[in-house]
Amino acid sequence: MLLSLAVNTYGRVALVHDYLNQYGGAERVLEALHELFPDAPVYTSIYDPATMPDFYRSWNIQTSWMQRLPGWRRHFRKYFALYPSAFESFDLSAYDLILSSSSAYAKGIIPRPGALHVCYCHTPMRFGWRTSGYLERESIGDTASYALAPLLTYLRTWDVVSSQRVDSFIANSREVAGRIERYYRRSAEVIPPPVDLGPYTPSEPEEFYLTGGRFVPYKRIDLVVEAFTRLKLPLVVFGSGRDQPKLEAIAGPNVRFVGRVSDAELHDLYRRCRAYITAGDEDAGIQPVEAMAAGRPVIAYASGGVRETVIDGVTGCFFHEQTAAALAVAVAHSRTLAFEPLLIRRHAEQFSRERFKARVLDVIDRQLRAAVPPEPVVLH
Repeated sequence: MLLSLAVNTYGRVALVHDYLNQYGGAERVLEALHELFPDAPVYTSIYDPATMPDFYRSWNIQTSWMQRLPGWRRHFRKYFALYPSAFESFDLSAYDLILSSSSAYAKGIIPRPGALHVCYCHTPMRFGWRTSGYLERESIGDTASYALAPLLTYLRTWDVVSSQRVDSFIANSREVAGRIERYYRRSAEVIPPPVDLGPYTPSEPEEFYLTGGRFVPYKRIDLVVEAFTRLKLPLVVFGSGRDQPKLEAIAGPNVRFVGRVSDAELHDLYRRCRAYITAGDEDAGIQPVEAMAAGRPVIAYASGGVRETVIDGVTGCFFHEQTAAALAVAVAHSRTLAFEPLLIRRHAEQFSRERFKARVLDVIDRQLRAAVPPEPVVLH
């Protein structure tokens, strides 16, 4: 029903996404938007089919001129100052509705006058507005930081200016809605990202703990590996990324890396683990909710959007310092708690994919109704 409504009501629709060369929660959001508008083209800066699920190859994906840059697969981060121009270069004059999925650049497209632009914002650009933490995590030295300063000033200015091209913002958490208000002076409706709940098949948990995702610095998987190496408790780590050599170097024999896993394999790991661990400062976080959908508790760093999805002492527990020692204490504390798997599952059900899609359509419908001028009053 949602699908037919979407196809027949909104005119020509385009989807816009920052880049398609790494797979994570933002791409799950894009997939749900594409389900609403399956005929809509996806405009993006660069696209690497080898890194994305196979079904993306059936989509109408339109890339920018950045796809022709030398060595973009390896050096796409170094081209960061070019992305604004790439997104502004798209000709979207034929579209009535534009849905952007943006954590940095996609919201900067230029819609035609009269078109509706709704942006699902994962966060205002992290490296632009939370620069010091980003430079520290990426191990960027002082010399490079000084060289980057004028470029980051340009990007922040562009980020604020381009935010005015958005008619309506959707934030993935109250945390991100607060950043949108602070940096853009815009309000945002909060719609948590969609979660594939999967069937609920409870079982007695096994002794291992679970963590994973993309191996990048801000995820802080290194803290989890370090803590469990000290605790000597079994830890399974799924996923891949550029930090893998570093993580493997600090891991003890009780830490097992299983690489990239299928959705079915991941759901099985959720179902069997004792708890899921997340140590990053997540803007929203889909994987903790996926774990809760399997009835498993989450041990999380108490920052960002996870504070809106995990109920301390009920569906998991928090640690309040982003250190391996604080995480180890939280793990020990969690072993004294009795969690109810069915209660955890029911909590997770409010974040379902279908509910997400219905709420996005509701935002679009309200924006379209608000844009229609009222009928003139005829006095007799």
